[in-house]
Amino acid sequence: MAIAQKIVSWLKDYSESAIKDGFVVGVSGGIDSAVTSTLCALTEKEVLVVRMPIHQIKSQNNLSKKHTDWLIENFSNVSVVEVDLSDIFDRFIKLFDNKDKSSLSLANTRSRLRMITLYQFSSNRNSLVAGTGNKVEDFGVGFYTKRNYG
Repeated sequence: MAIAQKIVSWLKDYSESAIKDGFVVGVSGGIDSAVTSTLCALTEKEVLVVRMPIHQIKSQNNLSKKHTDWLIENFSNVSVVEVDLSDIFDRFIKLFDNKDKSSLSLANTRSRLRMITLYQFSSNRNSLVAGTGNKVEDFGVGFYTKRNYG
C-alpha cells in the first residue's frame, strides 16, 4: 500500500504543479487501465474515465463497464463517459483501399483515435491524460504520441 500512496501523492503533486484540475483516463477493461483509473481517483481530484469501444467484443466492454460502475460507487470525484468510436474508425478506413482490416496499421489507428479523444476531453476539462500502457507498450509500440503541455 505504501507504493500506491506514493504514486497517488505524485499524481496529485504533478497535477497541481501543472495547474490542472484532474485526470482523464481511458479504460479498456484491462488491469492497466483499472489500476491507473483507481490511483487517479484516490487523488481526490476530478477524474473522467472514458470507455472508447471500437467494435469491442462484449466481454471486454462488460469488464470496462463493471470497473467504471465500481469507480462511480466508490469515488464521488469520478465521472464516466462512453464514446463509441466504431463509426469513426469505419469511416476512416474507408478513406484507404485497406483490404486487410486486421493489419497492425489499423490496430495503431485504434490507439490514435482513442488518444485524440482523450486529449480532447483533457483540453476541455483542464485535465491531464493519465497513460495506461504497460512497459512493452510504452517502449515497444509507441502508444504515447503527444504530451499534454497546455
